[in-house]
Amino acid sequence: MEVIPAIDLLAGRCVRLYQGDYAQSQVFNENPVEVAKQWQDEGATRLHLVDLDGAKVGKPANLEAIAAITQEISIPVEVGGGLRDRESVKQLFDIGVRWAILGTVAVEQPQLVQSLCQEFPTQIIVGIDARNGKVATRGWLETSEVEATQLAIQMQEFGASAIIYTDIHRDGTLAGPNLEALRELANTISIPVIASGGVSSVTDLLSLLALEPQGVTAAIVGRAIYTGDVSLREAIRAVGSGRIQDIPPNLDFSSFA
Repeated sequence: MEVIPAIDLLAGRCVRLYQGDYAQSQVFNENPVEVAKQWQDEGATRLHLVDLDGAKVGKPANLEAIAAITQEISIPVEVGGGLRDRESVKQLFDIGVRWAILGTVAVEQPQLVQSLCQEFPTQIIVGIDARNGKVATRGWLETSEVEATQLAIQMQEFGASAIIYTDIHRDGTLAGPNLEALRELANTISIPVIASGGVSSVTDLLSLLALEPQGVTAAIVGRAIYTGDVSLREAIRAVGSGRIQDIPPNLDFSSFA
């Protein structure tokens, strides 16, 4: 399972919110490029960036910081927040972003998502942020009546390469992921599901690993790696491709010989 560190950008700085509340933000680093380099050095295979200002205003607002990150690191980057038209998505791809994460438009302009999936195959991820099973939009400031599972089915049909599922009540709380909701979603669709929100320990990641056969292929980790509750390096060692369970036994050696 891939462990993806998150960098949330607010006014060009690396912050974390509590349950998506802009009024409850904590600055972790003034220089997000420094943070990105650190996560790459600790073994990250991709980065998850959220343009919090963009999510609020409806268009990318931290392009300078995002471009600086893509220029300084070699691992791929996915970005979400405020992507509500083709131009915004194209702007990100032009500055080196690998995947664009669409959220609000999946509910409000589903045909745009379909069009972008056709134009940029494999590069469109849909972020489904749910509050009590209903999809939240516009930087989590509004909650729709759309069911998360139904939206995921539609986005899969349109050609989305993956679904990032965030349980808003768990995000930034270190309360653990919503395993039941993730299991239901993964069993509903066949494209990869990326878990987001609530991871507080390596134990949480190991519990998510049990859902890998159902299609939960990665987990985004935010606050826990900033507070020190989770060591990114240790997390990758525990659930990544090189974890001890995957190392084949040395069949040439026998303790009984």
